[in-house]
Amino acid sequence: MNRKERGQLIRRQILKEVRHHPADLAQHIGRLFEISRQAVSRHIKKLVEEGKLAYTGSTRNRLYALGEVRENSTTVTIDENLDESKVFLEQVSWVVEGLPKNVEDIIFYGFTEMLNNAKDHSEGTECKIRVERERHVTWIAIIDNGEGIFRRITRLCELPDERQAIIELSKGKFTTDPENHSGQGIFFTSRMFDTFFIRSHDLRFSHDSDHEYDLLLEVERYAKTGGTVVFLEVKNGTPRTTQEVFDQFSSSEEDGYAFDKTIVPVRLARFGQEQLVSRSQAKRLLARVENFKYVIFDFADVDEIGQAFADEIFRVYKLRYPEVTLLDQNASASIKKMINRANADD
Repeated sequence: MNRKERGQLIRRQILKEVRHHPADLAQHIGRLFEISRQAVSRHIKKLVEEGKLAYTGSTRNRLYALGEVRENSTTVTIDENLDESKVFLEQVSWVVEGLPKNVEDIIFYGFTEMLNNAKDHSEGTECKIRVERERHVTWIAIIDNGEGIFRRITRLCELPDERQAIIELSKGKFTTDPENHSGQGIFFTSRMFDTFFIRSHDLRFSHDSDHEYDLLLEVERYAKTGGTVVFLEVKNGTPRTTQEVFDQFSSSEEDGYAFDKTIVPVRLARFGQEQLVSRSQAKRLLARVENFKYVIFDFADVDEIGQAFADEIFRVYKLRYPEVTLLDQNASASIKKMINRANADD
């Protein structure tokens, strides 16, 4: 072990031991590594400068604690004994401890939902987890070595294309195991965090609170990467709450606060450079929307649609499922014209 590696090892140990030795940290680490108190102090000073360690009191009576910058990595085995709540308690809770309660609640919900998905659906053998709390944001990466979420959904649901699987995930209420899962986890998690993405093989689906629409990207450099990567990032000072997100897509008290609203990003129906003109493209978006009471088609980043595309959604489907309220947002003048023409033909 060279000098740099030994220094990193000492600093990692300091962060592990500080919760148990707040008053005698330097002496304790000195004994463990058989180094002088002055040498330990140099490592402690570096950690304080990085925000990973904090202290109170004078030099002689100083008490140390973890700073606001924290990180942890671990690998867990995927089997029937994997308990996502226990993993959170042991590996994540101390990293997020001290954040506002609403932020801790968001992180707990997202982490446990995504790790549970890996356990129940990935068919992998292990899952790598990394959580980092920086001064302004906290992020989590959960990486399994399974089949890959988009390929699995496409195979089990006999979909024509992996990109169709992404469209279904973006709507919510989608699961390959309806007896044990509601299909709400990914949908609500993506709306709670400021940045959310799933990457598998050569496709990446992302939702960002700073943008009005979801993104579907083909990423060639990851084409040979198996498994699924889930990335979650939330601002440490966000005022967002889990209940606020649930309420946004739920009905009134009279309807039991059911999850009955969804926003469908229309741009996801466009594969490559194709234009949205056909009924088959419209049907990509319409699959399963009868499971909702209110469906909002978001036309952000879509300039034009064809008459057949509009007719299939706003006339044909509307006649078939009159109990579903179809709405639109971010529609351009030309798109509005197509929608109005379809409605006029009812």
